[in-house]
Amino acid sequence: MTENKTPFETLYYIDVSDNVETKKSGKTTLSYLSWTWAWAEFAKRFPNATYEIEKFEAPDGTKRPYIYDENTGYMVFTNVTIDGLTHEMWLPVMDGANKAMKSKPYKYMTKYNGEKSVEAASMFDVNKTIMRCLVKNLAMFGLGLYIYSGEDLPEVDEEAKEREAKAFNEKVKEHEKKIDALETTDAINKYWKMLPQAEKQATKAFAIKKGETLKLLKEKEEINDK
Repeated sequence: MTENKTPFETLYYIDVSDNVETKKSGKTTLSYLSWTWAWAEFAKRFPNATYEIEKFEAPDGTKRPYIYDENTGYMVFTNVTIDGLTHEMWLPVMDGANKAMKSKPYKYMTKYNGEKSVEAASMFDVNKTIMRCLVKNLAMFGLGLYIYSGEDLPEVDEEAKEREAKAFNEKVKEHEKKIDALETTDAINKYWKMLPQAEKQATKAFAIKKGETLKLLKEKEEINDK
């Protein structure tokens, strides 16, 4: 570790781009770091660093590396310490669609794709989540922090976006039909100026082309009339 650098400055500027793995979840691509690589890079620079997987006492007296709520599912917790500075992290156990996993399978309804199901969580799912939580915990010290940028933004339904784009394109085609049926440049300008800004921009080239065509036809008629 460089003497005059903080742990964050040391870790934040490590280029992790060659070690980012991706996973497709529906139409969304998620980025993450392998926990083995992340911990190796972390420990090389801070060999005295420690991490802890928090455990909680169950009703039978055993210690378990998660808490569970029948409504919200499983949650795991880790903490990492460097030179007396500790950062905590937590992460829910989720399936490939980022839905909370519970002790039993359950179903839920989506707005556009009908009924979906979520499998019951296994210890394998819990273990994977713990290690993902650890990597996210390391990011609090700077390592690979930027790959989490935007994850707190609301999820956008990609199919809904496609439907919106399709509906918009249909509107544009309808406007172009109406513009094409107009017989004067004044009528075109009047119609075009009444459109919403986005539709106005999308039909601008078509309206200009139609207007130029009308002008040429008018000039041709005037020449023929002479």
